[in-house]
Amino acid sequence: MLNPPPGYAERIDAPAYNPLTALPALRGSLGARFVAYLLDILFIFGFTALLTLAITVLGVITFGLGWTLFAILPASGVLYSMITVGGSRQSTVGMRMMGLRVVSPESGRPVDMITAAVHALLFYVALSTFLLWFVDMLFGVMRSDRRLGHDLLLGLAVVRAP
Repeated sequence: MLNPPPGYAERIDAPAYNPLTALPALRGSLGARFVAYLLDILFIFGFTALLTLAITVLGVITFGLGWTLFAILPASGVLYSMITVGGSRQSTVGMRMMGLRVVSPESGRPVDMITAAVHALLFYVALSTFLLWFVDMLFGVMRSDRRLGHDLLLGLAVVRAP
């Protein structure tokens, strides 16, 4: 198998993959993650619009009772990540478009929905203040495996998809 270009991780489905030594090689691309996030903003907007429409129709059918579900709209980004990253493809739609997925770095196994939701929640909390966002990004720039602070807290890695 050809060696990956400098700055990129070996694919974890490669025959020589050894989970004990592969952690430093799981180097993700911060640029690809940023573009995936920008794409996901568009998909979250669409997901939120569909949720809004569904809740509005449900509220009309239930004579206003269903409109209490509007309280979940601020969490639509976390729900989107929970469903997509916690699903079988291990990535959001933006991540899929950029060729990335989220795994447990020791085993390369997929993450469950709760971990995916907490991962997204930590990301959005870090994104909400400049200082937390800066520290989160600083981890990614300083570490050779390009894992961000919220990745490290949950023991996850964003790698290139096979």
